[in-house]
Amino acid sequence: MIDFTGKNILVVGGSSGIGFSLAQSLHQNNASVYSVSRSLSTSLASSVRQLQADVTGDLDGITAFLPEQLHGLVYSVGSINLKPFGRLSADDFLIDYQLSVLGAVKVIQHSLKQLKNASGASIVLISSVAVRTGMPYHASISAAKGAVEGMALSLAAELASQKIRVNVVAPSLTETPMAQSLLNSPEKREASAKRHPLARFGQPADISGAIAFLLSDQSSWMTGQVIGVDGGMGNLKKV
Repeated sequence: MIDFTGKNILVVGGSSGIGFSLAQSLHQNNASVYSVSRSLSTSLASSVRQLQADVTGDLDGITAFLPEQLHGLVYSVGSINLKPFGRLSADDFLIDYQLSVLGAVKVIQHSLKQLKNASGASIVLISSVAVRTGMPYHASISAAKGAVEGMALSLAAELASQKIRVNVVAPSLTETPMAQSLLNSPEKREASAKRHPLARFGQPADISGAIAFLLSDQSSWMTGQVIGVDGGMGNLKKV
């Protein structure tokens, strides 16, 4: 297990899904966890500090919420908006971009001083296997998450001299509340599992474990990377 004693970590989207799994894991491994989400969680430990905020709105409250030093920031916010291209509106694209990209921009900008104060910090953003693997009905999601990857690489280059690392985790389908409609029957679950070379869809712990590694000192020589945690979906062809 990775020990996060003395580390302050911000998890945006910490009340549900992958973010919730990560916040729990970090807390159990001695991190001081700060969670920002649209709704407060009654399931997180009482020592996890929580702020209710919508990333599409005013985030000025984050600055006062954070400690003086921030050793890690995870932006675990997104959407599953699967539609044929002809049915996607401009608003669909804008909403996905606002959630995945502009929300991350605002959070990072509000946290930049605290990240610099840590003299060694890690930012982890969440993309999708769909960015590099052509998948039908994923146009708006892939466009937004592709922008996340491009922004992360630019930030990694810009912030390296300030000892802030920036990496991306790109999952495939993971069993979270957001993905419920894709896994709400035995038939859908079986079909989703079969699409992956490892013959199963992801669990939140699969993704949060990779994120925790990228937050830790064990990955201190890694920045500007996009890491697929996808059951082999991104690079392997099923036989």
